[in-house]
Amino acid sequence: MNTSYDLIVIGSGPGGYVAAVRASQLGMKVAVVEKDLLGGICLNWGCIPTKALLKSAQTLQYAKHADSYGISCNAQMDFEKVILRSRNISATMSKGIEFLLKKNNIDVIKGFASFCSANTVEVDSNNEKCELSAPHIIIAAGARSRSLDNVLTDEKKVIGYRQALTLAKQPKSMLIIGSGAIGSELAYFYNTIGTQVTLVEFLSAIVPNEDDDISAQLSRSFRKNGIKIMTDSSVENVDTSGDMCRITVKTRKGIEIVEAETVLSAAGITPNIEGLNLEKIGVETEKGKIKTDEFYKTNIEGIYAVGDIIATPALAHVASAEAITCVEKIAKKDVKPINYRNIPACIYTSPEIASAGLTEKQAVAEGYQIKTGKFPFTASGKATATGERDGFVKLIFDAVTDKLIGAHCIGTNVTEIIAGIVTAVNLGVKGHDIIKSIHPHPTISEALMEAAAAAYDESVNI
Repeated sequence: MNTSYDLIVIGSGPGGYVAAVRASQLGMKVAVVEKDLLGGICLNWGCIPTKALLKSAQTLQYAKHADSYGISCNAQMDFEKVILRSRNISATMSKGIEFLLKKNNIDVIKGFASFCSANTVEVDSNNEKCELSAPHIIIAAGARSRSLDNVLTDEKKVIGYRQALTLAKQPKSMLIIGSGAIGSELAYFYNTIGTQVTLVEFLSAIVPNEDDDISAQLSRSFRKNGIKIMTDSSVENVDTSGDMCRITVKTRKGIEIVEAETVLSAAGITPNIEGLNLEKIGVETEKGKIKTDEFYKTNIEGIYAVGDIIATPALAHVASAEAITCVEKIAKKDVKPINYRNIPACIYTSPEIASAGLTEKQAVAEGYQIKTGKFPFTASGKATATGERDGFVKLIFDAVTDKLIGAHCIGTNVTEIIAGIVTAVNLGVKGHDIIKSIHPHPTISEALMEAAAAAYDESVNI
C-alpha cells in the first residue's frame, strides 16, 4: 500500500470526495481516509435519504388528494418499505462515490485518522494501524447531531436524526426540538404519513434563518396540515419512564406538559474534530470549529479544513465549493474567495423553501434603501394547475443601484429555480434585466419575472 501522497483528505462527504477528485484531476496523488461509509453524512444520513423519504411523503400526499385531480385512489403506506427505499437510494449513491474515487485513481483507506505531525496521519482500522504522509492534508470530517444537555438521546424514545431515518415502526406521535432544515423536513415527513407532530422552536419563528415572510408562510402551511408549533419555547426535561415521553416545555405563557411517543432532537450539529490530535500539532480552533483563512488554510502550514467543521454555513454544496477552492489554491490556480453573502439555501418541506442573498431585515440593518416585489402562487397558472398554490417569490433590490440583492421563495419546486438567482446576484443583475428577460409560461420560474415587475409597480398579473 502507498504511504506517501501529494494530498490526504480526511473524510469522504461532499467536502472530502470533491476535494479528492478535483485534486486528482489536477495531477495530484491522493488518498482519502474514511472511518464509515463513503459519501459521509450527506449521502448516507442527510441530504439524500431525507429527500427519498420526502418523495414518499409527497407521493402519499398526492394520493390522499387524488380526488381533487379527478382520480380515484386508495393509497396505503408501508412504513418499512418507505424506509428501505431510502436506505437503498443512499447505498446506491455511496457506490457512486466509490466509483468516482476509483475512476480518478484515488486510494481509499478505511479507518480513523489522527495527526502524528503536520504532514503525517495515523490511520486506525480495527486496531491495525498505518501511517500516511503528504505535504497537504485537508480535514473534511463533517459533523453529527448535537446533543442537548437536558435532552439525552437513548436511541429508543429520544432520538437524533439518524435514528429518525431508520425507525423500525412509525410512531403515533412525535415532538421535534428545533425547526431548522432537519427539524422542519422531518416534521413534514412524519406529519404527512400520519404521525401527530409537535414542533418546538427556541426562537420566535420556525426556520429562523429565513426571511420573516417565509417563516410566516411555512408556519401557516404547517398548521393547516395539523402540525402543532410552539415558538419562543424550550424543552426543559424529558421523562421517559412511562409508555409515553412526558416533555416539559417552557413557553411564553409558562410551563406546558406535552406527551409524545418519540422525541427527536434536531437542534443543530456538532463538528467532528475530537480524536484528530489537532492540539498535538497546534491547529487553532474556536467554539469547537477549526479556524481557517479565506482559502481554508489553518494556522499550520499544509493543513486545511472545509465543510461543517469550520465556521461557514453547514451545507453540502458549500462544503463542495470550499473543497474545490481549497484544492485549486493548493495547485496555485488563480481562485477567488467564496462569497458567503450569496449562498443558496433550500429546505425540502411542502411547500419548499429556497433563498439566496440578503433577507429584508438584513438589508435594512445594513443600511440599504430597498425595493421589494412579491408574486403569490395564487396568481400562478402553473401552481394553480398543479394544485399547490401556497407560497410566493419575494425579490429584494437595492433601490439606489437597482441590483438584485436577495431572493426568498416558498412554494412548489422553488428549489429548482434558486440557482439562477445566485448567478444573477453574482453578475449584478438589475430589476429590469429580469423583467425584460422573457420567462416561459406556464412555469414556476416566471414568478421571478413577476416579482421583479411587482417591485417596480409594473406587474400585470397581480
